[in-house]
Amino acid sequence: MENEKYDITGMSCAACSSRVEKAVKNTDGVNDVSVNLLTNSMIVSYDDSISSKDIINAVEKAGYGAKLKGEKTVKEDRKDNETKIILIRLILSIFFLIPLFYLSMGYMLGWNIGDLANDPLTLTYIELILATVLMLINYKFFTNGYKALFQLSPNMDTLVALGSSVAYIYSLVIFGIMISNTINMDHVMHLSMNISFETAGMVPTLITIGKLLESYSKGKTTSAIKNLLNMAPKTATILKDNKQVIVPIEEVKVDDIFLVKPGESFPVDGIVIEGNSSADESILTGESLPVDKTVGDKVVSASINQYGALTCKATYVGKETTINKIIKMVEDATSSKAEIAKIADKVSGIFVPVVMGIALIVFICWIIFGNGFVSTLEHTTLVGYSFERAIAVLVISCPCALGLATPVAIMVGSGLGAKHGILFKTASSLEETGKMNYVVLDKTGTITKGQPVVSDVHVMDERLLSLAYSIESKSEHPLSKAITKYGEEHNITKIDVSGFSLVPGKGVQGFIDDKLLIGGNYELVKDYISIEIKEVGEEYAKKGKTPLYFVYNKQILGIIAVSDTIKEDSIEAIKQFKQLGLLPIMLTGDNNLTAKAIAEQVGIDRYISDVHPEDKLDIINRLQKYGKVLMVGDGVNDAPALTKADIGMAIGAGSDVAIESADVVLTKSSLVDACNAIRLSRQTLKNIKENLFWAFFYNLVMIPLAAGALSGVGLAKLKPWYGAAAMALSSVTVVLNALRLNLYKIDNVNKHHRNMNELPEEFIEKGENNMNELKVEIKGMMCMHCVKHVTDAINSIDGLTVKEVSLENGYALVNGDNIDTSLIKEKITNAGYEVTNI
Repeated sequence: MENEKYDITGMSCAACSSRVEKAVKNTDGVNDVSVNLLTNSMIVSYDDSISSKDIINAVEKAGYGAKLKGEKTVKEDRKDNETKIILIRLILSIFFLIPLFYLSMGYMLGWNIGDLANDPLTLTYIELILATVLMLINYKFFTNGYKALFQLSPNMDTLVALGSSVAYIYSLVIFGIMISNTINMDHVMHLSMNISFETAGMVPTLITIGKLLESYSKGKTTSAIKNLLNMAPKTATILKDNKQVIVPIEEVKVDDIFLVKPGESFPVDGIVIEGNSSADESILTGESLPVDKTVGDKVVSASINQYGALTCKATYVGKETTINKIIKMVEDATSSKAEIAKIADKVSGIFVPVVMGIALIVFICWIIFGNGFVSTLEHTTLVGYSFERAIAVLVISCPCALGLATPVAIMVGSGLGAKHGILFKTASSLEETGKMNYVVLDKTGTITKGQPVVSDVHVMDERLLSLAYSIESKSEHPLSKAITKYGEEHNITKIDVSGFSLVPGKGVQGFIDDKLLIGGNYELVKDYISIEIKEVGEEYAKKGKTPLYFVYNKQILGIIAVSDTIKEDSIEAIKQFKQLGLLPIMLTGDNNLTAKAIAEQVGIDRYISDVHPEDKLDIINRLQKYGKVLMVGDGVNDAPALTKADIGMAIGAGSDVAIESADVVLTKSSLVDACNAIRLSRQTLKNIKENLFWAFFYNLVMIPLAAGALSGVGLAKLKPWYGAAAMALSSVTVVLNALRLNLYKIDNVNKHHRNMNELPEEFIEKGENNMNELKVEIKGMMCMHCVKHVTDAINSIDGLTVKEVSLENGYALVNGDNIDTSLIKEKITNAGYEVTNI
């Protein structure tokens, strides 16, 4: 079972999450486990030898509760009931704590407490009642804490329970001694100064304040998921037998016809089959501008129909809808664990037992060595002071801040990314994205729009456009579609074409008035064109355009150049990649001339042309020898490279396979968002490091203070409840620091500038720049002897080397400084083979 989710109950600190994770990980058959304290959730991957029941049993044996996360209870699980319960508990606690604090402190500091100032027994009895009530109100600390202690898995609640209980029991013993010594009231007055019932009641109350702020902050961090859940439609209007039927969203099936009126949300993903409108897709992409929708266009769940009624056919329903996939990605990211979190986990796993040991050592040391110092203090005894120091250590040393440092930042970072159309699938992908050295970019659909358009028309015969439009409209090839669209937009006259046929890899042909009309690349028409026309076509090719030649009745009509337009933000994205320190490298299956032209337009210095899908994987492999590689792509052929790269980013408008293979999805299909993702990753990691620093620093400084290390310089009276307040403040500080991420502007180009990485000379010398690499398509190779003959023929040319000769695919890759295509063709032809394309 891959990534099965569970809800965990009973966890109160990082030691708890570490204990649960360890218990499940030690279960035979478990492959991987990640426990998140912030969301009280767990993701487990295990094999067929065990079941979910075994997982739950392992959690329960560790002293906690677990249940499978059900689909229908997702919203219920997100409700903020915990915060309300803690708030009520806190209000009641403060109500009883105020008189307890005033009486206990007033007695020691001489405040006006009436006749009780002269009646320590009655005063102590009142304090006992108030402290008992406070401990009952906060009973969960004690039940959870002692349960964990008896199971040999102490946690934060154990520290609180021990600290409060020791103060309560010690005060109860002193109270008993006071009652037995009523004859000597001076001694009773002296003993009353050692009563610590206020500590017993104040420690759980102050910890509850921290718990409330923690719980509230947790709710804030999950707002991104809550907003997405709230945006998900609950019903759909289905058309059945020409009648409109409103059904729950769960009942919508693939191919159902549904109606969406203006102002309504699209219930599922689908295709428009009737109507015209526009849709607000900002909830999914972060883009505020509406997107026009007409027949044949895709619509996505949770986006909002603007002004016209649309009839659509469902294509994806249930878990497969866009909104549910996004929710799953965000939840997975916040439930998984970043690598840096393992530092805190290792510390938290042993932290509580170590603190209990330190508290015991502190108590013993003060008993043995502290008599001389304590005797100089007023209104205290050696045993009482030693207890105070031990209790202070217990309540001030809470691993909560350590446990919250990473997950809160991950939660906020993932939510902020989702808000801006950047979906991190895991916590690790959010952490790692900012560490990349190289960014490998697929050209078509990533740097360019992947939608060829007519860019130039070189007319030699006025019939060019009409005849070209007529024959290309018969083809479904992307280049043909570009000319067809151009003809439609310019109202070009279309003429009937008979005998239409495709010439694979070259172009199209047909007959008009029984005369042959052909259109395609140079190889198809080379017998009919002059050197001058060929040079015009080559000029187009040098600019990254594809020249298509048209010949009618053996007479050249002219050239129509088609090009794939560069995305509006590609140039800016390349510039930002360089500012962020990443070296951009473009991969394309286009020839070297086209690749060079596109690379120069967008500012890329390193590119690799004539790349086959299988080549991309090899390039990623070799690049990873020099640093971490980010791959950005959109097509099915990019999926292996996206998976192999250290971080794979899929353009949101790309194929489902690419999106599934990637670690990060850019829903707006904007390359600049890849730069934004890098900045967000670096800022999130910086925030995590800040949180961990303060969590470690807090304990490093406060434990010695609580133990009494600075008692000789005026801090002798550091009460245990001071430590409780400081502990609560530490957790809140960490959470609030993480929440600062919400204020971060991910498109701030002035952030995180670094020197750009470079490739070593070794990589460049191998031809990876591909400025002088040529692909030669060859016909006639039948066996490995043929491969050898072709290789020898090319190698006989000075300055040329053969990179590869493929028998299966019929091509040769040639490297060299001065490539003479005519000489290559001559040598291969003389060897007995046909060059079909260079």
